[in-house]
Amino acid sequence: MEIAFKASPLKMKAPIVNFVNRIKKLGKDDPRRIVHSFKVALAITLVSMVYYLRPLYKGMGEAGIWAILTVVVVFEYTAVAAATFSRFIPHIKRRYDYGVLIFILTFSLVAVSGYRVDKIIELAHQRLSTIILGGATCIIISICVCPVWAGEDLHNLIVSNLEKLASFLDGFGGEIFDLPLDGDSADISNEQDKSSLAAYKSVLNSKATEESLANFAWWEPGHGKFGFSHPWKQYLKIGVVTRQCAYHIEALNGYLDPKFQGSSEFRKIVQEPCMKMSSEAGKALKELAVSIKSFSYPCNFAMHIQSCTTAVNEVNTTLQASMVGEWEVLEIIPIITVISILIDIIKCVETIFLAIEELSEQAHFKKSLNENEKPQLLHGDERQDKGFVTVIIHNMASASPAMKDSRG
Repeated sequence: MEIAFKASPLKMKAPIVNFVNRIKKLGKDDPRRIVHSFKVALAITLVSMVYYLRPLYKGMGEAGIWAILTVVVVFEYTAVAAATFSRFIPHIKRRYDYGVLIFILTFSLVAVSGYRVDKIIELAHQRLSTIILGGATCIIISICVCPVWAGEDLHNLIVSNLEKLASFLDGFGGEIFDLPLDGDSADISNEQDKSSLAAYKSVLNSKATEESLANFAWWEPGHGKFGFSHPWKQYLKIGVVTRQCAYHIEALNGYLDPKFQGSSEFRKIVQEPCMKMSSEAGKALKELAVSIKSFSYPCNFAMHIQSCTTAVNEVNTTLQASMVGEWEVLEIIPIITVISILIDIIKCVETIFLAIEELSEQAHFKKSLNENEKPQLLHGDERQDKGFVTVIIHNMASASPAMKDSRG
């Protein structure tokens, strides 16, 4: 019996320790969640005073339960997610689900209640007063006590997505061309490379989160660097073109499989310019991420895009000089496809820049260059004359007859 009695505390200790460790991990991962829990507790405590304080209870009676229910239903993680409750415009119900829900629920209960006619107005007044009390409590606490701004989260999410794509492009060249690593750090480096190469996948499914955060951010008051009428819709445009780039990267990721990498000798021929294309595109994305993060114009972006253009021209020259017609088609198609996808990614990166450039004008990003010194980019009307994509397609097309002649 004594042994069993001693063993039972040990059995109880393990789950308690696990629970505490989980709470600690949750707090370390995102301390704002712990703060949010205390904010909910504070809001419920305040509205519970309707029951605990006699003067309030006499004025509202049992209808005070609606204040508590409103807090439970309305209180959300971000500051203005709670404020959506306070808007009752039916034709844009997408923004006002909570308000519509409470209104319909209250109307239905009043309609089916057994009160006499002279009590219905009083009942509706009590319900409305307590709902306003609960909603106002949520809004005030959410904004005044350690606020979590949806706009700031959206801003950081866009930056994080760009950094993830940049990390993939930085590591792609070394991964597909199997560059050797020396020393004991090879295993650690490989694990880090694999994690960075897989990080882009979260960008593919970020649309719903971005739209939700933009919806809440639209209602937030000015805070920090985000003033009133901040161009939140432009963040959604950046998110769209970023996902388009991520889809190209998803296609590129499939060619990391050794079964689809083609001839190793042909890969060595185009290795240097391909790695340059990938790394410079990654640097360009990092420059754009830093630009959004620091609210500054991406002045060095044109330099990286120019390097990408040079690398594409080098690939073009290399292909012309390497007697492509002598290779088996099935051996060179994977690498040619990789080159084509990299060119599409460079075009996507430039499109992302155009969206960020528009954001910089609307949000008044700081510029280190004068208007006269603004870097010239290979986009817009200039692409028809200097565009690397047109040159590549033209030269490959002109080379195709030579390939046919060389094969007899």
